Amino acid sequence: MNALGTAFLSGVLACSLMAMSAQAQDFQEAPDLAAKVAAGQLPPIQERLPDQPEVVSPFREIGSYGGELRFGLRGSSDHNHILRLVGPQGLVRWDPAFTDVVPNLAESFDVNEDATQFTFRLRSGLKWSDGQPFTADDVLFNVNDLLLNADFAPTPPRYLAGGKPLSVEKIDDLTVRFNFEAPAGSFLYDLAMPLGQHPVLYAKHYCSQYHPDYNEGVQALVTESGAADWQSLFRQQCGDIEIPARWGNPDRPTMDPWVISSPYTGGATQVTLERNPYFWQVDTEGNQLPYMDSLTADVSQDVESLILGVIGGNIDFGLRHIDSISNRPVLAENQERGNYHMFAANPGGGQYMTVDLNLTHKDPELRELFNQKDFRIALSLGMNRQEIIDTVLLGQSEPWQLGDFAGPYYNEQLSTQFIEFDPARANELLDKLGYERGDDGIRTLPSGRKISFLIDVIPTNTPDHVDILGLIEAQWREIGVEMKVNPLERSFFFDRITVANDHDAAVWPNNGSALVNYPTKMVPLHQDSRWGIAWMQWYESQGANGEEPPQDIKDRLELWEKIRATAVPAEREALYAELNQRAADAFEVLGVAKSITTYGIVNNDLVNVPEEMANSWEWPTPAPVLPQTWFYKTN
Repeated sequence: MNALGTAFLSGVLACSLMAMSAQAQDFQEAPDLAAKVAAGQLPPIQERLPDQPEVVSPFREIGSYGGELRFGLRGSSDHNHILRLVGPQGLVRWDPAFTDVVPNLAESFDVNEDATQFTFRLRSGLKWSDGQPFTADDVLFNVNDLLLNADFAPTPPRYLAGGKPLSVEKIDDLTVRFNFEAPAGSFLYDLAMPLGQHPVLYAKHYCSQYHPDYNEGVQALVTESGAADWQSLFRQQCGDIEIPARWGNPDRPTMDPWVISSPYTGGATQVTLERNPYFWQVDTEGNQLPYMDSLTADVSQDVESLILGVIGGNIDFGLRHIDSISNRPVLAENQERGNYHMFAANPGGGQYMTVDLNLTHKDPELRELFNQKDFRIALSLGMNRQEIIDTVLLGQSEPWQLGDFAGPYYNEQLSTQFIEFDPARANELLDKLGYERGDDGIRTLPSGRKISFLIDVIPTNTPDHVDILGLIEAQWREIGVEMKVNPLERSFFFDRITVANDHDAAVWPNNGSALVNYPTKMVPLHQDSRWGIAWMQWYESQGANGEEPPQDIKDRLELWEKIRATAVPAEREALYAELNQRAADAFEVLGVAKSITTYGIVNNDLVNVPEEMANSWEWPTPAPVLPQTWFYKTN
């Protein structure tokens, strides 16, 4: 076994041994399920659980059944908040410490010496939430009929190595092997992240009815539904990882601890998920998980409503949308009133906010402007980061561009260049570029247009970002650059940027360490690479869409593929050092300040919630600390 496989061996053995010990136990189930068994509406628990269910140890103590976990959704595009609580139930998952990948739907896995073959042994007897078997045939359907099907969608780069897609073979009903033509050293990490769920996302017995290879009459379904094509109908009925429709169809089978009962569709004011009677985990005393009967979320249109819900004692767990510095005092003051306490959410690295100028802008003049490195340097020098930190972040950070804070992935130039406030030098650079000031003090382009652009922001995503941009707007005006803050509703933000590439610039947090994060601010890999959306589209579609990037970007994409391929830590660090240096020299994205440890809230009666956890989408918070083991001390 190679170094990558060895690093994960302890997790494989621990989970396998715990699963074996479960077979000798009597299993218990929630009272509502026991009643359905007695009424003949469900099979007995021994028939619903896998032959060897995964046995998990609750964080503090064995729980009791019952109760409703209340959380809050913000608007119509907060689908990933549901995913964070339910968890991306993939072949593998992150451990609670965010240090190792451990088995999940797979009870074990093995990696060959050069990381070109990944073999997964599925848990025997797994069932979808409707009671149908989960087998290797589901994996083959997901991979061959969807993931590798160009008619459905381009194959995401995480399933490529050496520029070529993986293949999958069925060893037996419970064993699958993924084969790559080149090393894919990051594949297990990719599978543990939310976007790595594709190989097990869809139940073949249900979703194949919306696929033309399995249903000759699918066009009639398309016509009846009003969908544009079979692909659109498929996503409407079976969803995808990061779209609201994933939570819109109560009939869709899943492997999740809770399943949708009141769907998250347009106009929904409340979303409910109920216990999955076929969920495949038990605690160390043989109690089938989850403990909690249901998850319920009221849909609010603004953060203020979420805050009021917390203070009023109507939200039992919250982090997303509420954890801004400006909200901390009011939430801290009202802990007794709302019957909650606060826990620490540690980002592990990254930036509190980055500014992405659109280097692939459709407007030729703005594109040329943004692609001038000295213009970007001038903007950075014209930004008074310390004023921003003292005023908005209450002194709780420090100026920072990009990159890790320390360790093997730290690059001093990448992180600290041009962070000083030097408006004199900024003006000098802009003067040398030939941008003269008009009568109103704003500089002009060669055409006579003012240097004026919008920065898109979602006010409800991180409210502090709007306040930060307000300061930057005034600071940049002093160097002759007009920037206007452009607040957008979440779905409009993504449509305008990720789909249409119609933005001038955008801001977003960039939490996390390079150990697990995609370097989206250094390489155009994902929708978070808002500085190079057209290049990202080219990369994700393997050249079919978007715009072919310049050679330096291609070189960095090639470096990233090499980083993904290697399973040797020293090689990964050396390649990352080169990538960091190239990004530092290019200086495309502006950072503002280091990410800071924020907070979440948890009901005082809710047990097994840690006092500190990672704050990361790649983990994703709080799924790896297993909300299915949370329970109320006083039901």
